[in-house]
Amino acid sequence: MKVLLIEDEKQLADSISAYLAKEGYACEVAANFTTGDEKIQVYDYDCILLDITLPGGNGLDILNSLKKRKPNAAVIIISAKNSLDDKIKGLDLGADDYLPKPFHLSELNARLKSVIRRRSFGGSNEIVFNEIIVNPSALSVIVKGEPVVLTKKEYDLLLFFLANNDRVITRESIAEHLWGEEMDGMDSFDFIYSHIKNLRKKIVEKGGADYIQTVYGMGYKFVKK
Repeated sequence: MKVLLIEDEKQLADSISAYLAKEGYACEVAANFTTGDEKIQVYDYDCILLDITLPGGNGLDILNSLKKRKPNAAVIIISAKNSLDDKIKGLDLGADDYLPKPFHLSELNARLKSVIRRRSFGGSNEIVFNEIIVNPSALSVIVKGEPVVLTKKEYDLLLFFLANNDRVITRESIAEHLWGEEMDGMDSFDFIYSHIKNLRKKIVEKGGADYIQTVYGMGYKFVKK
């Protein structure tokens, strides 16, 4: 899962990004209004953690701009400004949640998981796709009653497919989702094939169907049999 943290307090941003990395998220950081606004225009994220008071502008303006272009984008406001007016305005603009500072990182993680589940999988604690069962809280995957051991990238790739099943996903979209802005320095997307090959093999070895279809010249599709 890919998260953008728009936060100017460096110590807090470092703490949040390090914690989320340990929890398995790919977390990018923007330290000011301009950088945050540029990132949301170029990349897609599973969730955006947004401070209101930023150098160069107001985080609510980023939220307003984002929701006009991507109304389904998931956003959690994190801010020391805990006034009722700010909270109401943020939620009215389309934020999914509002977490006042200071907060425990474990609470942020719980709210982040809840928002992503609600946005991508209808709020379910388990994601069921035929014989495949994924539990995002436990980071577990079960196929026909048997646990499947996936690498972090394979797990994120499976969730990305499940959230976009029956849609063609380009190699560029997969690379961006798994590596974020690091993909900009990559010469090719050949490495994606290895992750897809391994994911397919592990599901099939447990008795699952081969759901991953190659759409030549475009990308891949996860198709329900």
